[in-house]
Amino acid sequence: MVQDDAAAPVRPGLVGQLVRFVIVGGFSAIVDLSVYFLGLHLGLSTHVARALSFIAGTTTAYALNRRWAFQVTGGARRAGSFALLYGTTFFLILGVNALALLVLPESSWRITLAWAISQGLGTAWNFVMLRLVVFRH
Repeated sequence: MVQDDAAAPVRPGLVGQLVRFVIVGGFSAIVDLSVYFLGLHLGLSTHVARALSFIAGTTTAYALNRRWAFQVTGGARRAGSFALLYGTTFFLILGVNALALLVLPESSWRITLAWAISQGLGTAWNFVMLRLVVFRH
């Protein structure tokens, strides 16, 4: 029996997924950073602002990564795995952000740099775990 390859969606390979993940991550980071600065502007503590910004960025990232970067359909198991991964990442980025705020010297860039460091580490962790665990076939 001949299989009709035109009917099956072609999932991007590692490089394609990585490129799409970076694009989604860039957009999600803009959402994250915008919410972070909005929270700070509204008088929230850095920890509360960072927590809220993470939730906004994560929601954006999940929707776009699932449909575009990794091209998989949903399901309770995937959503549960994603929630577990991002719950772990949540504590990772909050801890790294807090640590960076403690060790970075006072400057006008300190808060932004702490955010960037925590975001970078969280992003690397997420790509590996999304590819190997959450969105694997």
